[in-house]
Amino acid sequence: MAKVPASVVAATGLVGGYGVARWTGKRPLGGVALAAAGACAARQWQQEAGGKVAAGLIGLYVAGFAGSHPLAKKVGAWPAVFAVAGGVAAASWAASGCGGRRGCAK
Repeated sequence: MAKVPASVVAATGLVGGYGVARWTGKRPLGGVALAAAGACAARQWQQEAGGKVAAGLIGLYVAGFAGSHPLAKKVGAWPAVFAVAGGVAAASWAASGCGGRRGCAK
């Protein structure tokens, strides 16, 4: 079975966490989805790129979640969530070796 890149896991966590919270009306349930995906992505980041890169990407993941809230007031909720998810995915892809392809970002 193919491994899902951490960039995809992180983006899915941001989008999925918001979707779960919105569609169930239970923000804590969305937080569980967000945290679970973040933990999975963090583990992959650590394995693929080391602790320092993983810490930076975890910080970006959390900042993306927090930053989507004020951004949503300007552009709308879904566009804000997709924007930060795309940003986190792009940073993850680049920082952890382009989705696992050796030599890509190094």
